[in-house]
Amino acid sequence: MAVLSSAAAAARLPEHVVRRVMGIVGGVLIRVVPALVAVLLWQWAAAAEQSPYFPTPFDIAVRVRELWFSAPLGDGVLTDRFLRDAGPSLLRALGGWALGGAAGVLLGLVAGQWKRAAGYIDPPVDFLRSLPKPAIVPVFLLVFGAGDLMRVGLIAFGCTWPVLLNTLQGVRTVEPVQRETARAFHIPVRVQLVRIIIPATLPKIAAGLRITLSLSLILMVLSEWLLADSGLGNFLITAQRTFDILDMWAAIVLLGLVGYLLNLLFVAAEKRLLRWHRHLSARG
Repeated sequence: MAVLSSAAAAARLPEHVVRRVMGIVGGVLIRVVPALVAVLLWQWAAAAEQSPYFPTPFDIAVRVRELWFSAPLGDGVLTDRFLRDAGPSLLRALGGWALGGAAGVLLGLVAGQWKRAAGYIDPPVDFLRSLPKPAIVPVFLLVFGAGDLMRVGLIAFGCTWPVLLNTLQGVRTVEPVQRETARAFHIPVRVQLVRIIIPATLPKIAAGLRITLSLSLILMVLSEWLLADSGLGNFLITAQRTFDILDMWAAIVLLGLVGYLLNLLFVAAEKRLLRWHRHLSARG
């Protein structure tokens, strides 16, 4: 009877509502089912192999909970170890990401708006962005020491270039009609930047920031492998060196979860902040 009543209620819903609900359900299934199948296959293969180097997803999940999510519900679930391991890592990654993003946006706007400035900026940018980031680590160690300043600086250095290139491309692809109209009406350059250039470039800037968000986590782990006494990177390399394989896998899973959640938060903020751009694109 309950099934019949649900079906009858669904039949009374407007067609566009039903299509929207079915689209949401289909989208969730498309995202969940492949991941669930992969985890089940991993569980079956690891349980059958019984290898000490490849624990089952169930064992890894239990270890992740024990280490970082086993606090009482009233205390917020997160353990003190989570704050000790993930807290410093998130501060370093997000701090370096913010600094690198700000530098990339500023340099990209300047180089994209003024050709003479681009002549000075482009050659060193092409050289610096081509350097492998691990090769820069010894330089940052010598200049800044082995503290958090080195780690944040390394992350900021790596995050600058994708944002800069995206910003530069966005500025250079602004509609020529908009630029010519602004010149014809003698609109000051400052007003052009605020009212025309930056709004038109925001989608490109957002794309660069989203790319560098995951890059900041990579560089954070790399920087914490060297002379660090806290952070997920230090936890991961310590577990690997001591052959604590289950803890190593737990750290990898937690890093993946952190990166996934940060990406979800960024996409949600981007959709809200750039809603006007989607409306303009939809109207052609």
